[in-house]
Formats: sequence, C-alpha cells, structure tokens
Amino acid sequence: MWQYDMIYKRKSFHLFRRVERSLTDGELEEINTALRVCKPLISGIKVATKSVPAYETTCRRGETHCILFYSEKKEGYLENIGYIGEQIDLYLASRDIGALWYGIGKPKEENHSGLEYVIMIAFAKMPPKTFRKDMFKAKRNMLAEIREGEGFDEILNIARFSPSACNSQPWYVSCEKKTLSVYRYIREGKRGIMPEGSVSYYNQIDIGIFLHILELCMEHGGLVYARSLMFEHSDLEKNLTAQYEITT
Repeated sequence: MWQYDMIYKRKSFHLFRRVERSLTDGELEEINTALRVCKPLISGIKVATKSVPAYETTCRRGETHCILFYSEKKEGYLENIGYIGEQIDLYLASRDIGALWYGIGKPKEENHSGLEYVIMIAFAKMPPKTFRKDMFKAKRNMLAEIREGEGFDEILNIARFSPSACNSQPWYVSCEKKTLSVYRYIREGKRGIMPEGSVSYYNQIDIGIFLHILELCMEHGGLVYARSLMFEHSDLEKNLTAQYEITT
C-alpha cells in the first residue's frame, strides 16, 4: 500500500533548496497521468488540473513547476480538491519529488476549461535525503487535541500528520465504538498564516486532505467503512463534514 507508506516520507517543502535537477518531459507526463486517475471525494463535481512552469505563477519558493487545480463551485468542491490533491502529493513523494500546498499563490490563468482556479501544489525534483526521516518530529497537534472519546489510537495518531494548506490543522474527530465523525474545527484565534477572511476557504481544502489520509490509515488497519458526507457550515467552531460507520 504505497500511498500509506508515503505518509511517513512526504513533507512540505516550504523552500526548495538543493533542487536535484529539472524534471524531464517524461516525468511531467507521468505526473499528468497520475492526476487523471486520482479518485474524487465527490464524483459529480467537474475538476481540471494543469502542470505549469513555476514562472507562470506567483509562487517563488524555489520550485520548478506547479500543479494548478480548477473546479466548478458546488457543495463540497473545496474538500474534493483537497482529497484529490493529496493523492498527487503522495505520488510525488514516491518519485522523490518534493511538494508544497501553496495557498496564497496565483496563476496566470484564473479560469481553465470553464472552471475557476482553487489552489496550487508547487513541486521540484529533490535529493532523496531531503525527505522526512522521522515523521514524529514534525510539529502537529497531539492526539488529545484532535480527538473526542476513545479508540482508534493507531489510526488517528498517523492521520494527525496530514498536511495543511494554511497550517491550521482544522480536523477534529469524535470517536464512538463504530463511528468516526470528522469536524472542521478551528479554535478561536487560531488561523495559521492566512488572512482571517480566507481561513474557512483553506480549511475546507485541509479537511479534504485529512479525509484521504484518514481513509488510507483505516484501510491500512483493515477497517471496512461506509462514508457519509455532510458539509455543515455554521458560525460554530465545529462543523461536521463526514461520518464513517465501521462495518467490520
């Protein structure tokens, strides 16, 4: 289960230092092929992706290329992009290509195939030694900070290392014996690096990222589940996004 293994290897390259070399045309085509087979969270939302040289965006972190994500605006479209994008994030790590969810970047092309720009992932070919060696040294909320109730320790202790587009880690999981309820949760005053008006937008992408990582962890643990999506949006700190009924 290579995607699960990449959770431990990937990291967010906030600066791309010591870029190994330029990506070949063949490698870029392989990335585009991988993008085409990513599974959506919601199948009824139109999505488009485009790989471009870094100079076609405002991202200036030392990357060589960026993946641009476009979508039609429907309920859950931001979570859907996070879910799809995290699959390519893990794929890139498997090819020793460093990546960064870059929330504040802008592309030259704000619309593509009739769809609106959502977010980008910056990337570059990096030396293998620059990837994470010990994930548990990363700064992440502790298990007790993201969980209500008891159980599922092994699953949630890995899922809490999900990347976050604005570094606010807005996931909170309520655990019952056979049910996991996932909330988009931001404590008052906590908004990471984003302007206050952008927090909700990027937090919804983050929850999509988390759902993919969480499902990989459940499947690795041998759990079979049925997923329901809710997408609550309220003024409350906790908004229910998904519930997982464990069937075996």
